[in-house]
Amino acid sequence: MTFKKAEWPRKLRSTEWFGGTSRDHIYHRSWMKNQGLPADLFDGRPVIGICNTWSELTPCNAHLRDLAQRVKHGIYEAGGLPVEFPVFSPGESTLRPTAMMYRNLCAMDVEEALRANPIDGVVLLVGCDKTTPALLMGAASVDIPAIAVSGGPMLNGWFRGERVGSGTALWQMSEAIKAGTMTSDEFLEAEQSMSRSPGSCNTMGTASTMASMAEALGMALSGNAAIPAVDSRRRVMAHLSGRRIVDMVKDDLKPSDIMTREAFENAIRTNGAIGGSTNAVIHLLAIAGRVGIDLTLDDWDRLGRDVPTIVNLMPSGKYLMEEFFYAGGLPVVIKRLGEAGLLNRDAITVSGAAIWDEVKDTRNWNEDVILPVDRALTPHGGIAVLKGNLAPNGAVLKPSAASPELLQHRGRAVVFEDIDDYKAKINDESLDIDATCIMVMKNCGPRGYPGMAEVGNMGLPPKVLRTGVRDMVRISDARMSGTAYGTVVLHTTPEAAVGGPLAIVRTGDMIELDVPNRRLHLDVSDEEIATRLAAWAPPVEKPAGGYARLFHDHVQGADTGADFDFLKGHRGKDVGRDSH
Repeated sequence: MTFKKAEWPRKLRSTEWFGGTSRDHIYHRSWMKNQGLPADLFDGRPVIGICNTWSELTPCNAHLRDLAQRVKHGIYEAGGLPVEFPVFSPGESTLRPTAMMYRNLCAMDVEEALRANPIDGVVLLVGCDKTTPALLMGAASVDIPAIAVSGGPMLNGWFRGERVGSGTALWQMSEAIKAGTMTSDEFLEAEQSMSRSPGSCNTMGTASTMASMAEALGMALSGNAAIPAVDSRRRVMAHLSGRRIVDMVKDDLKPSDIMTREAFENAIRTNGAIGGSTNAVIHLLAIAGRVGIDLTLDDWDRLGRDVPTIVNLMPSGKYLMEEFFYAGGLPVVIKRLGEAGLLNRDAITVSGAAIWDEVKDTRNWNEDVILPVDRALTPHGGIAVLKGNLAPNGAVLKPSAASPELLQHRGRAVVFEDIDDYKAKINDESLDIDATCIMVMKNCGPRGYPGMAEVGNMGLPPKVLRTGVRDMVRISDARMSGTAYGTVVLHTTPEAAVGGPLAIVRTGDMIELDVPNRRLHLDVSDEEIATRLAAWAPPVEKPAGGYARLFHDHVQGADTGADFDFLKGHRGKDVGRDSH
């Protein structure tokens, strides 16, 4: 199956700016020519935007200027006019209070830049966690032809003969320090080996997960997700994507043609197979909301529940993205899904062909990295969606990163009112906590933090770590880094800051976690819950103004993607009248 192409030539958006001899057309063209552009570049050829999230404050994306040049080569070769422009770049490792607070701001930037400028199609240069969903969200709302090019993962880290996975090793070593099994000097020595090349996380963290989601959705060329940032084939991918976007404009192949319900189903199942980040849940829900697809948490549970996790990568497994690429990358995984009857084979990709046609001839070059189904890391991967009186609208857990013996557990709650309360208490030797307890943290959701930071994988108390325990059940309305691991219940909705039941949990309450039966239950009577909620008062004051106030007033719950209420839906490419 292939996409039905539009007739060519046809009138392009950019001709409204450049295609005529009026005063206004000359005004637009003449100013563009001060960059040294020949007149024949404005002869009706497609104008292709290169939406670049390059920033030295976003280390994962600091090499994207080079990729932009490669994209330009491809665009020129295919007969287009490339125009590169910057958008806000939410850097995961540096931005406070959390990059998630600014994903929607970046998406707004992208949407308005595309709609207001003479752009016929766009190449989305993405990398760091929030840049991929933000650019896909913005492009989906405008719905002009778009293709994603990821910056690619870093090379493997190595320390004393062992692989060092970005993020994952950080959490492991931090816990080892508290347990007394690693020294501070060793930790500092290991730091030098963690990030040894340009690129994003080399684990199956959120950046690599979202690169995989872009490919599984059909919004990137096949093979895009796993090529290391410094591999010459990453530049080739950028070059080919530049060529391809020109043809996509000619064919009028748009995000709404590609990101169908079938495509989202493919992405959800792919996430289960790769052991992808829980952050993908929020981001795909938000992207679907921009396209107008009614995607829900129940879809995540239904579609991913019986998908085996076959990619043996940290944080769920052993290897890193470099080995994943050498083994064949995401096309091999998608082929496996197709062979198992878990793929909508006819879903169209940016290539114009069906996704199955893109992957059917791929081979697996390392079955210890991409495992056979009978040796899967877990036979039931995906994302578990939990519901109950503690999470009426749902919460999520990643089974492949959890301890099997804790997936059914009843324990006494030890409650932290917010992240500051957690930090103040967690190292206190007098804290009344043991390995059977359930750690609960409130007020870290979209409004509560604000922004819903990646603090859900709370570090364990040192007194417990010293006993040899490395995992406990943890529950919050926060997120967790895609590089993290553990039996961690996240995205509990409604969040505590808006009066969800999580807000009234008290230390000493008993909580039951039952992942096989998808249950999260607070052992408190309905009457007592109602009494506590009636006495509850919002703990978070509204910000005085600025973007923080906009965020507070309009952000929606994690269960629908934490997008702004006024941004959901498809608004199209139409722009107001020329002001000249």
